[in-house]
This record gives sequence, C-alpha cells and structure tokens, in this order.
Amino acid sequence: MLLALALSLPLAAQAQRKRSKDINRGKNGMVKSVTVDNLPAYNNRFFRPGFYIALSNSRFLVEQSATYIQQSNLAANAINSPSGGVGFIGDIRLGPPSTPFHLRFAPGVSFLTRRVEFESLGGPNDTLNTQEVGTTQLELPLLLKYQSQRRRNTRVYFIGGVKPSRTVGTRLNDPLRNQVRLSKQDLTLEYGFGLDLFYPLFKFGPELRFSHGLRNLLTPRPDGYSQRLQSLKSNTVTLYLNIE
Repeated sequence: MLLALALSLPLAAQAQRKRSKDINRGKNGMVKSVTVDNLPAYNNRFFRPGFYIALSNSRFLVEQSATYIQQSNLAANAINSPSGGVGFIGDIRLGPPSTPFHLRFAPGVSFLTRRVEFESLGGPNDTLNTQEVGTTQLELPLLLKYQSQRRRNTRVYFIGGVKPSRTVGTRLNDPLRNQVRLSKQDLTLEYGFGLDLFYPLFKFGPELRFSHGLRNLLTPRPDGYSQRLQSLKSNTVTLYLNIE
C-alpha cells in the first residue's frame, strides 16, 4: 500500500503541473479562467471524415470578341451572384502525427447561378438584357493542406489544389431569352486559408477559398450574344463551414 502511494505521488504532481498550465490567474493569484484542450489525440488520426456547407459568390470572367470591338454599341459585364453547395470531407495525414501536411478530397455538389449583362449603347434608349445560366455542378477537389502548430484549441492553415467539375443539370428560367450556353466540363485552381477550432466532440473549420477557372466555358452559338463573347471563365469566392 505504501509502495503504491509512493509511486502515485510523482504522477499526481506531474498531472497537477500539467493542469496548472491551463489555469489563467490574475495579479492577486485568483483564477480567472481554465482552458481545457479539446480532442487532445486528434493529430493521431490518420483519416478524418467530415462534411461542409459552402456559401459562395460566383461570376464569369468575360473576354469580349472581335465582333464586340467592331460593333461597340453592346457592352457585356459579369454580375456577381450568390450560390451554395454541400459535400463531404476526407482528410488524410501525409506522414507522422507531427507533420503539417494533409491531403484533402472533398466531393460535393454546388448550385451556381451566373449572369452576363448586355447593355445596348448609342441608341435612342439604352436597354439591358441579362443572360442567366444556372447549373448544378458535381465537384471533385483534390487539395493539399498545410497547418500550423496547434495553440490550445485553435490553429490556422493554408490550402490549395485543383478542382475538376462537371455540370449535371442546367436551369434556364426563360430558354427563349437566355441564349448563352456553357461547356459541361471545368477545371479550376483553388487556394485559400482557414482556422481550425477544436470543440469537445468535433472540429469546426471556417475556410475562405478562391477559385479561378482554367477553361473557356463558352459554347459557340449563332446568336448575337455568344458571338460578342470570346470566352467565359469561372471565378468564385467561397466560405466553407467544415465540420470534422
């Protein structure tokens, strides 16, 4: 009994010293707050599943054609439009628990609405005509994540990679009026940053990511609107709310 007590005293003292690091005291020694490390073994997990909700602002990057330059009475401008999406997260550690590098695969579905506004100039009455294309996108981003050392229950990270996507549905409110058509395949360059917040049962990660399209999405058509465009590339800013 005495031997067990003697062996337990150093362990108890060590545990007490460890707990004291989490105690924030005032000038007079009174305890102001106590910080507990949530999910302390989280870094030991090789695979980390989760899901996300995405809130985005999407638009086209418009390049106008030589036809527009010759007939400069029609101006084309991209309009920012709110969009959203949902998906799953698969995060894989690339090395020992101390490594800052992780590989993330986050398949999901986005519901995008993008608009191009054509303004007729030089006539007796200026007119506006908006070409709107709504699409449902299946997205398969492959990303590399670099994270900082954890400080208590927070850490920051940077993320980047590529995102192939395919259109699985197109929504046209007025097919006779909306003449612009898009390619079904797209490839975008992704980069951004985020913050990991550790809670007792899960990790919450708000993340801001920028997306730039690498492909021309415009499908050539004989209508007057498409002929005045040289290319349309996607451009999106997205706030991801990740839960793992």
